[in-house]
This record gives sequence, C-alpha cells and structure tokens, in this order.
Amino acid sequence: MARDELVRLAIGRLGIDRGESIDRREVGRLFVEGAGSDPIRLFSDYRRIYSFFGAENPTFRKMLIAAAVDAKVSFHPFRPVNAGHVAIAYLESIGEPATPFESHLRLLDADLDAATDRLARLGLHPGDFVLIFPGSGSPAKNWRFENFVALANRLSRKLPVLFIAGPAEAEFERRLRTIGFPVLSELELPTVAAIAARACLFVGNDSGVSHLAAAAGAPGLVIFGPTDPARWRPLGDVQVISRMPLDALEPDEVAAAIESLSGAVRLIGKREIAKR
Repeated sequence: MARDELVRLAIGRLGIDRGESIDRREVGRLFVEGAGSDPIRLFSDYRRIYSFFGAENPTFRKMLIAAAVDAKVSFHPFRPVNAGHVAIAYLESIGEPATPFESHLRLLDADLDAATDRLARLGLHPGDFVLIFPGSGSPAKNWRFENFVALANRLSRKLPVLFIAGPAEAEFERRLRTIGFPVLSELELPTVAAIAARACLFVGNDSGVSHLAAAAGAPGLVIFGPTDPARWRPLGDVQVISRMPLDALEPDEVAAAIESLSGAVRLIGKREIAKR
C-alpha cells in the first residue's frame, strides 16, 4: 500500500502485481478503536503484512492485527535506525538479505511511447539531450535555481537541455519558460522515468525523481547538501557531489563533473536505446 501515484508506478514495474491506496477510508479507521468491519474486509485475505505506516501508534497496531485475522503482522519504523544505505536498512528490518544490492524499474512499452511522444513535440531525440530536475521535496536540499540555469546555459552549447518540474515547482516552470528552456510538468511518474531513460544523462538534487531516473537506468549526477549520500544516494550509474553549504558548489564544478562523464555516457546511451 502506498500513495496513489506510487501504487500506479509500482504495478508491473517493480515486481508488484497489485496495489492499494494507503489513503483508503479503511486505513484511516484503523486509528480509531472499534473501527467496525470495513478494515476486516480489506485486510482479512492477506497471509503476511509488513507495516512501515503507523508503527508507533498503539491503536493502529492493535486494530490492524485484529483486522488481518489470520495474517502474520509485523511493524517497522518508517526511518530504519540501521546504519548504512537506507535500502539495506529496510531489507534488514524485515529480515531479508541485502544482496544483490541494486534498484531496477521495468519500463512498459506505454511508458516509452509516452516519453517518445513528449520528446518529439519538443524536437528532442533519444540519447541526445541532458535532463535536469531542479526541485526536490525540501527547499533545503535544492541547489539554487540560478545555478541550474547557469549550468544549463553551459551544457546547451553542446547538447539540448530539458527541465522537468514537479508539482511544487510552478515558479521554476514559469521562470524557465521566460528564459526559453524547454520544461515539462504534470507528468505521471512512469513517463518521467521513461524520459530519463531516453536522456544522455540527468542532473538533479537529492530527490525522489533522481532515485526514479537512476532506477530507470539513466546515468546521472546528483547534488547532495544537508543529507548523507552514504545513506540516501540513488542506486545505479550515479555520481554524487556533496557540499555544505550548497551555495558553495559552483556551476563550473558541476559542469566539469558532467563533462568528465558525458563522452562515454553519450555513446553508451545511444547504443542501449538502439537495442530497445
């Protein structure tokens, strides 16, 4: 169970056959004593439940166990305390081995078709553009917008640059359109992943979309500030630049790191895309 957009992403792409929204009424009722039969109807058919949600709430724990009827239920902290990368910590918390340690998103034909259509409308070609994610879930983790623009100006001398803006980045989108850079927004997560897989490489903050792009197989450079990349770095063909304060990281330094990658990445990207 997860948020709607994550359920839609997971089914068929992450080894998940079925998903349910965690915002369903039956889940909310688990926080209330005597919630009635609704949760039982939802949870009674499962044999095993791992809950990273509501683990610290005694009412939720009690009600979920009762609603699950015959299932074994275990509760796990949303932020695991185990040291090391958080993905390993999650696996360890449920007693699963952490090897092989990788992340892979299986893109569907419909995802790739949607990406190809979006790129064609902008005159962009697979394997021949750089993708930039200028936002994240926290302003404290964002490299300054002006730095991304300066970076894009430098990179665009050699390759087209495309920005993708999330729901919280409407101001970024407006300013990018004013400057003249192509920008896409209001995309479903599978389409974002497929566009990233078509890019020569991506650049982003410590963000969910950077993890998504890496899981889709895109090579990239991810900028870290207040968070620890040893704990939170995306898995995949990703280089990390970490700096605090973030304002101390200059566009020229990021551009140099990208240029050290882009020659090999560009050839590899085109070769892989030709196979698909």
